[in-house]
Amino acid sequence: MSAPFLAGVTAGYGIAVPVGAIGVLIAGLSARTSLRVGAAAGLGAATADGIYAAVAVLGGAAVADLIAPVATPLRWTAAVVLLGLAGLTVWGAFRRRAVQDTPERPATASRAYAAVLALTLLNPATVIYFAALVIGRGGAGGGPWFVVGAFLASASWQLLIAGGGSLVGRLLTGSRGRKITALVSSVVIVVLAVRLL
Repeated sequence: MSAPFLAGVTAGYGIAVPVGAIGVLIAGLSARTSLRVGAAAGLGAATADGIYAAVAVLGGAAVADLIAPVATPLRWTAAVVLLGLAGLTVWGAFRRRAVQDTPERPATASRAYAAVLALTLLNPATVIYFAALVIGRGGAGGGPWFVVGAFLASASWQLLIAGGGSLVGRLLTGSRGRKITALVSSVVIVVLAVRLL
């Protein structure tokens, strides 16, 4: 159990630690809404990592071969979705007029979880990454313990990002601070989306 679990933990941190568009999105959600919403978004990303780790353990090379032909359209779809999110973030930050204005659909934990889960599942590189690790170990990925380790590592990192975003959000609670964080988050998301292309 311990060797497959530790291999999963290592793989989970390996895919989660490089902060990309999803990490920025999670931190931005926490900063603009609440730790609960950001944590739910982080758990959505970790769930996707866990799903892809399970797919890699179960299917390995076959899954990677199936995804390879559609990797480019999936990357383009992910980039378009990220650009849309960046635009909505900026629009939402500047749309709020004064104290009497409230957002039409406040962020909820369940919507954040579902949205980030779906967006993270659009990244075919994740399943290819896990498949390569499983294949590199001679197909001995460790089964469920590998998957549990990968999920827990990813979840712990995503929750750390959400907590950091929440801390920053408390420091920048005013209208101007919200606009600044929305703009910075959106610019970073746009840059990361463009790099997908």
